[in-house]
Amino acid sequence: MAARLPRTTNALVSKKSPPERTPLFHDAVVQAQPIPQLKSGEILVKIGAAAFNHRDLWIRKGMYPRIAVGSTFGADGAGTVIASADSADPLLKQRVFLTPMRGWENDPNGPESDFGIVGGTSFPPVGTFSQYVVVPRTEVLQTPTHLSDEQIAAWPLAGLTAWRAIALAGISRGDAVLITGIGGGVALLALQICVAMGASVYVTSGSQGKIDKAVKIGAKGGVRYSVDSWPNELGALLKQSSAQLAAIIDSGGDEIMAKTSKYLKSGGKVVCYGMTASPTISMTMREVMRGQQLIGTMMGSRADLVAATAFLTEHKIIPVVAAVLPGLDAAEEGFQMMQNGSQFGKIVVKIGEGEVRLKL
Repeated sequence: MAARLPRTTNALVSKKSPPERTPLFHDAVVQAQPIPQLKSGEILVKIGAAAFNHRDLWIRKGMYPRIAVGSTFGADGAGTVIASADSADPLLKQRVFLTPMRGWENDPNGPESDFGIVGGTSFPPVGTFSQYVVVPRTEVLQTPTHLSDEQIAAWPLAGLTAWRAIALAGISRGDAVLITGIGGGVALLALQICVAMGASVYVTSGSQGKIDKAVKIGAKGGVRYSVDSWPNELGALLKQSSAQLAAIIDSGGDEIMAKTSKYLKSGGKVVCYGMTASPTISMTMREVMRGQQLIGTMMGSRADLVAATAFLTEHKIIPVVAAVLPGLDAAEEGFQMMQNGSQFGKIVVKIGEGEVRLKL
């Protein structure tokens, strides 16, 4: 006799910030929600783990497009397929992770249609911080066997962003690469992928402790960007190995090109996926005349994610997890950790039936 499927799910959803609260900061509350009936081509995933991204915090601060108050948080999630509209679906009972975006299938230049990231917004109307999630079966990939749900939950959004940035930078074996802001999910996965490719990786961080941890997982060395002389210190590090940077993977923006141009080879590329330091980047004719390129990027396509996951599987890469929180009721601790910015790796919430209790 087939097991009875759940009709409701507990989910972490946004609740409108009280009008007297300054600055605005939406609440995150656990609520019961109905599970929609499966339509053709859909599956039901029992989520085992979901991971935070900074966008979850930005949504609470009202600093993100298409915010939908009342929607479920979370772009990254992994679990097991427990039901399908097709009773013979080969995905049944398989461990999977969800694709974190919609609207970008395989075009190397950008989304083919309306692009959206899962969780907290009006499109797509789904989030991973939930015990159960209904998604099209085409919006999951199978979890590599060497990874747990908690580990693969730390992969999709950050791994996809890192993979596309590396591809745009044209990094290959033997290249010297600078990755800024080590400790964040994208930067760490970029480090792990580049090391697996055979590149020599240097990093920046505001914390010497994070640099030391990065060295333990393969970085050649690093410098603290909180010190004004960090570009010169980077130059001294490179000189020790007679290296010149082929590429920079950057999350900050601001004066990254001006500060690193002399250490970047002619034709070298700076690929920026964020603006944690500034929404602008200065570029002068000095960089232009040397053929140095500034390339912007965000996430990537489903085809990119498939290729990235194949690489992850082949090289048995294990995403760095900073903390695993015990259930949706503990999610507020994850928001506080992101606010503090002290974590090294992804913050993951372990989700399971019986672990999540609604607060009455």
